[in-house]
Formats: sequence, C-alpha cells, structure tokens
Amino acid sequence: MLALAPLTDTMAADGVQTEQELYAICSADSQAGMRDCLARAAEESGKALVAAQRQAAAALDKWDEERQYVDQAKARLAASNRAFAEYRSAQCEWSASMSGGAAGNAHEMGKLACVAELNQRRARQLREAVEDLPLK
Repeated sequence: MLALAPLTDTMAADGVQTEQELYAICSADSQAGMRDCLARAAEESGKALVAAQRQAAAALDKWDEERQYVDQAKARLAASNRAFAEYRSAQCEWSASMSGGAAGNAHEMGKLACVAELNQRRARQLREAVEDLPLK
C-alpha cells in the first residue's frame, strides 16, 4: 500500500496538493493502486475539510462580536459550505469529463484528484478566514 507523502513534501506554494501532484504521488503503484491512493487522498481531504468547517463554526462561537452578527456569519458559513459542496461536485464532474473517451477508471481517478485538491483548498480558506478573528 502506498502512503501519501506528507503535505509539506509535495505541496504547491499555497500549501495545497494539486491534482497533478496527487497523480505524481499515487503513480508509483498499479492503475488500481493509483485509484486507491487517490481515494485515500480524497477521503483524508474530506476529513480535513469537515474539521476545518467545525473549527470555523467554533471560532465564530467565540468571536468577540454582537450575537446578531455571529449568528449571521454562522448562517452564511453553513450556506457557503453547501454551495461549495455543489460547486465541487459540478467542477469535479467537469474535470473528470476532460479525460474524454478514456476508461471509466480514468474518469474516477480524475474526479478523486479534483475532490482532494478542492477539499484542501476549501479547508485552507476556512482556516485562514477565522484565524485572526478577535475572540472573547
């Protein structure tokens, strides 16, 4: 089983592994192994995204701001999270379609790599959005 390289060893300048970098990390194995590796990357990035969403909501709960603005920000965070999930689905379906007439496994691998990258980007975006909030 191929372990994913630590993020610090293979990430772009913005701290996110791109689809191409994920393919490079996972390409040391067979086609099936590569798919499994990309599936693990997507799963791990999904867990990191859920953690970042929870951390952002928790930071908003501790935000030193009037309750009405905290509640408004939390509602908008929830709406943003839903919109991101819809965007990710559409974007990764489109990205996977760019493999043209390739076998179904190529489509699936493209989608998994896309999901992993976008999850990482969104998690980073959420962490950065709340990192400097003045807390109570």
